[in-house]
Amino acid sequence: TLAGNGQEAYEARINGDFDLIFMDIQMPVMSGVESTHSILAYEQENGKEHIPIIALTANALPGDKEKYMSEGMDDYATKPLDVKIIEKLIEQYCNK
Repeated sequence: TLAGNGQEAYEARINGDFDLIFMDIQMPVMSGVESTHSILAYEQENGKEHIPIIALTANALPGDKEKYMSEGMDDYATKPLDVKIIEKLIEQYCNK
């Protein structure tokens, strides 16, 4: 499922269950961080199982991973995306 902005990503989560969410940090309407906060609140308020959220960003400065994980994201991958890293994340979060 693709979302064109953070609001659409949040609405997709409300209307469906997924194994994993890859969340772009910089999106229109609602940022990836704002969308993540909304998703986490929705899951908690409605007793829904948490779906892991992976931050996708071109920001690769020291401390960025920790910053996004402190915002509630479960992991982090930088752009340009490396297929091997994406495969590893899918295996890590979807084969439990």
